[in-house]
Amino acid sequence: MSDPRVIGLVGVYDADGGLLGEAAYVWGKLRGTRHCALCDITHGRVRRKPAWDRLVVALGRPVDLLHLDEMPADVAEAVAAYGAPVILARSADGLRPLVSADELDGMRGSVERLSDLLRTRLAADPA
Repeated sequence: MSDPRVIGLVGVYDADGGLLGEAAYVWGKLRGTRHCALCDITHGRVRRKPAWDRLVVALGRPVDLLHLDEMPADVAEAVAAYGAPVILARSADGLRPLVSADELDGMRGSVERLSDLLRTRLAADPA
């Protein structure tokens, strides 16, 4: 039986993880050659934004944040189809896009704007 209810979210950064991946991203960002709107929303200059942590708790669903080099096969398949950065909704039916790269870019780093959009999209989709 099909079950489309959102049981979790997966955010995928448009960057690799680890020390080298993070350093390459920071260098590219400083040079103006790299940009990840999800990074701008979840992180300040040095660390994760406290407002992001509060949002994750308030959502009441698991939220996984992954880098491009950390994706399991199902997430990699969704990113190949929808691009990165992206926030995917996980259900028993699989993964589907919830917030696109263009929408994330339009947030201009605002956790509050993303919160409003996520709450609207999840309101009709109980956990």
